[in-house]
Amino acid sequence: MLALDTPGGLDSSMRVIIQKMLASKKPVAVYVSPQGARAASAGVFISMASPLVAMAPGTNIGAAHPVMMGALPQGLGGKDEKKKEPMEEKVLNDASAYIKSITQKTGRNVEWAMKAVAKSDSVSAEEAVKLGVADFVAADLKEFLAKADGRKAGDFGTLKCADPAVEYSRQTRRQKFLATITDPNIAMILMSLGAAGLFIELYNPGLILPGVVGAVSLVMAFYSFQTLSANFAGVALILLGFVFFIAEIKVISYGLLTLAGAASILLGGLMLFNQPSLGGLSISMSMLLTTVIGLIALVAVVAMIALRAQLRKVVTAL
Repeated sequence: MLALDTPGGLDSSMRVIIQKMLASKKPVAVYVSPQGARAASAGVFISMASPLVAMAPGTNIGAAHPVMMGALPQGLGGKDEKKKEPMEEKVLNDASAYIKSITQKTGRNVEWAMKAVAKSDSVSAEEAVKLGVADFVAADLKEFLAKADGRKAGDFGTLKCADPAVEYSRQTRRQKFLATITDPNIAMILMSLGAAGLFIELYNPGLILPGVVGAVSLVMAFYSFQTLSANFAGVALILLGFVFFIAEIKVISYGLLTLAGAASILLGGLMLFNQPSLGGLSISMSMLLTTVIGLIALVAVVAMIALRAQLRKVVTAL
């Protein structure tokens, strides 16, 4: 059984999971849990590939429209924003055909599955059972096993799972670490730490530690953005903001470069993730504002020190 609670993920990873599920000699059941969980985006595809799908009360499934990584957010495409780009249309058609083939194999509601991909439709647990998207609603694992016992699971026949031996496969430390840094807010913090570390190292070369921490943090941040559906324009604006901050200590702009940097980072953070309502990926506004204010304070302190050093009278000795 696969306990599922996800806002989505990479298409390549999703397909690997589905291929292994379909090739399995034993049925792989999907249980959308705990209560309040969801199976969105890639989670819909994985659920449709299972011969047995159950959902906990208060859960939902849907919103499987593919999101193009690096695409411009809706509303910034000008007059032709309603027209689909050829690549976007190809991805959508491919996703529609893929989920159609999966649902036809498992005998689920093909019409709803296509609607979830094309129109980002989402339904509650109770609605999913009525539509044939899920088999039943179960409050916990005990109820799940009780309802699954004696139920037919596609080509696998009738399930027998009364009083089974239950073994849990939990995340390894490596998986927990990678899952932690691929949070949008953590990714933003890592990028800010990286910029701050390099900023301090450039101002005072030879400290080493800030530069090392900054470089490692930036690499980890880029890994997070690659894993998430990061908008390249948002990343570019954030990097441009850091460049403005670094230029502030080299050029006397009376704060104009600092303001430009803050505005770039703020705009970059807002447009960093495409369609956050569908994928559940977005940066907390409080986190974004705190990061920007912290960077402004750091730049102000360093710029003040640099300005005092430049205005200091030259002392010579004979």
